[in-house]
Parts: sequence; structure tokens; C-alpha cells
Amino acid sequence: MNQKINAKAQKYAENWLPIKSIMNGAIQLEDGNNVTGIKISPKNIFILDDQSRDNVLFNLRNVYNTIDYEFWIIVADRPVDINVYLSQLQLLYNDISAPAMRKLITQDINKANLFMGKEIGVSDTEYFLLFKDKRPEIIQKRIQQLIGNFASSGLYARQVSNDDLRVLLEGFLNGGVRTEFGTVFGL
Repeated sequence: MNQKINAKAQKYAENWLPIKSIMNGAIQLEDGNNVTGIKISPKNIFILDDQSRDNVLFNLRNVYNTIDYEFWIIVADRPVDINVYLSQLQLLYNDISAPAMRKLITQDINKANLFMGKEIGVSDTEYFLLFKDKRPEIIQKRIQQLIGNFASSGLYARQVSNDDLRVLLEGFLNGGVRTEFGTVFGL
């Protein structure tokens, strides 16, 4: 028995989401709210001396304590292709004649190849602080305050881009797996 599939009758997760569009660094929802926020560049505080690390943590606590609205902190891993980095290391190796430098570069190449061979691969961790509001002036004020407050803690932050938001949504909808194919229908 051959059954025809009515594409409009299909139920997709995207149909249940109240998303109207993604533009201007915000997810525009059907109820008029905009979900937006900032992307915070990571900083390894564990390589800092004790006092500097304590200062960063104290300042971060102050930043979070000043936020008086609902927000979400999202940590996402994004795969990174290190083939370009490996190529640059190989070029550097070919240009250097000092044995000690060549040995260091060889160690870096071997370590990078070790990561490439692992099942997990190489990923970059990204940090986001998102919130929602309907009023554009409030959104911009919050974004500027967040960027300034994180800067006072020694962290660089910027407003999320449309691409950042699409990658976050794709990660949630696909269980963290990036898809490179079109829509698949089950028969």
C-alpha cells in the first residue's frame, strides 16, 4: 500500500516553537518578545595568580548580582577545524632552522594530530547570557550594561549575532549535532 505524505500535516519541532524570525541579533518570538543577549569570550582564570583570580570571581559575582531580570546562561561547544593551524605549524617548521624551535613545533604538531584522531575532536567552548524583552530601548540598555559590567571583570563580551543564535537553536533542536543535510522524511 503506497501512502502519500501530506507535508503540511507533518509535525516538526520547529512548528511548535514560537519563533517568528531571527534578525538584528535577536530571536523574534510570536508574542512580540525578543530573545537576545551577549556572547562572553572565555578566559582561563586558573593561569592567573591567586589575587587576580579572586578579583575576577568577586567582580563576576557582582555582575550577576546586579542583574534584576530573568536570564539564561548557556555554555555550548562548537567543533573547530584545526587543519589551518596544522598547516601554519608545518610552514613554520619548514622556515625554522634552530633545532630547539623545530622540536617545540614538532611537539605541537604531534599534540594537534592526537586531538584530531580522537572521537570527540577539537571544540571551542562558547558562553552566552540571554534574556528576553519586548522593548528595543530596554534591550539595548541591558546589552550595553552587560558588556560594560563584564569588561569591568576583565572579560570581553559582545552582542550575539544572528549566526550565534542559529547555532544555539540548531544545537538544541539536533541534540548538539550539527547537520549538513536537508530535511529528511520518514515513510
